[in-house]
Amino acid sequence: MLWYCRFRYQPGARAEEVRSRVLDQHDKGLNSPEKIRGWYNLAGGGAGFMLVETDDPQELTDILEPYMDVVNWDVHAIYELPYDQMIEKFRKQR
Repeated sequence: MLWYCRFRYQPGARAEEVRSRVLDQHDKGLNSPEKIRGWYNLAGGGAGFMLVETDDPQELTDILEPYMDVVNWDVHAIYELPYDQMIEKFRKQR
């Protein structure tokens, strides 16, 4: 399952704190980079999103929870809609 994990820095959190937390979690082997399918920042900083792939919601929580004091998460399960396949499906449903 693919999860859309939008984040925004908590009020008062500084970029240095977030970077330090990412490095600390990485050095402890807790970020599960093999599960991160994409990591994006929004222009201007202080917000972005990650795409995380796991079938276990508890595993997702374990990845995100250590950041909750520096970022706010908004998490949604998502699935891909292959464009060409969807166009064909829509044509059949018309």
